[in-house]
Amino acid sequence: MNSPASTTSSSSASAHPLAPYGWDAGFAESFAPHAERGLLPGRIVRVDRGRCDLVVADGTTVRTVHADAALVATGDTLAVMCTGDWAAVDADHRFVRALLPRRTAFVRSTSSQRSEAQILAANVDRAVVAVSLAVEPDLGRLERFLALAWESGAQPLVVLTKADLVPDPAVLGHLLADTEAAAPGVQVLAVSAGTGHGMDVLAAVLADGTSVLLGPSGVGKSTLANALCGQAAAQAVNATRDRDGKGRHTTTTRDLLPLASGGVLIDTPGLRGVGLWDARAGVEQTFAEIETLAEHCRFHDCAHATEPGCAVQDAIAAGDLPARRLDSYRKLLRENARIAARTDARLRAEIRRDWQRKQAEGRAAMERKRGH
Repeated sequence: MNSPASTTSSSSASAHPLAPYGWDAGFAESFAPHAERGLLPGRIVRVDRGRCDLVVADGTTVRTVHADAALVATGDTLAVMCTGDWAAVDADHRFVRALLPRRTAFVRSTSSQRSEAQILAANVDRAVVAVSLAVEPDLGRLERFLALAWESGAQPLVVLTKADLVPDPAVLGHLLADTEAAAPGVQVLAVSAGTGHGMDVLAAVLADGTSVLLGPSGVGKSTLANALCGQAAAQAVNATRDRDGKGRHTTTTRDLLPLASGGVLIDTPGLRGVGLWDARAGVEQTFAEIETLAEHCRFHDCAHATEPGCAVQDAIAAGDLPARRLDSYRKLLRENARIAARTDARLRAEIRRDWQRKQAEGRAAMERKRGH
């Protein structure tokens, strides 16, 4: 049973002008020390070159202000302002003085050789992965997005866009089934922003909380965002190439947009590459059926290759698990291990010792085979 104090706090948060943008009792509690310093809360809706736009309360309404960062430099690539962050700003809205602790964060590794982390969105409840039906869906890329989505702490949702380009219901059904097989535990919706097919269901799913829209260029994210926001000019739209469904970058910044049916949406630029970043748990969740099957293997350290009594290989032989899924699972685990090794000296040492041990075992096996 809630105490009178907690009930009052919750009621006060729900009545706050920023409540439609996600402000609640939890964020209010986190902000209390900043309020004592005379700072004001705001949610970052766009970041551009060290400056940001925030929505702040103005009496009983909300307005957008511009502010510069005045954060202590820590060297941590994740300790920077990001779209979706809740911030503490000066009373005159000139500077962001602090960021509230993030509940969730969608993080990928950069394409640099230094394997730095890049945060794409913060405090997100749902990660909407858009996949275009203009071309054959790339299930491997989808699995990569899902691994990062699960790792972020958000609930993934897959949206198959441009469903009007697949008029045959049987073909659309097969595409839905293939996608669902690559996304266990994830809701998959087929929609068309042009015809409105499935948009009412999607709007209802996103009507509460914060969602982030993810996917490569050309999948129709900006068109989808416009339809959900009810603003034809909310995001610019570019045409895709007919031959491969690829498009130019329409969205160049990550923008937080209010939805017509409630909730807010963070639209992101098209992502050419989505590198994993410490996403072991996310990979395991994405391939949950393989993790479940592995529990029934004869050997606890089964590599799911040629070992006797391998439940994973048995499922592949029986047609219950596509071999492609196992290949994708292994690929993402290897990539994640490489990223982790680059950023964790102790793990690098453990991997090096394991590699040296396997080398020694291999040499010993070769000597035995030679009869020495």
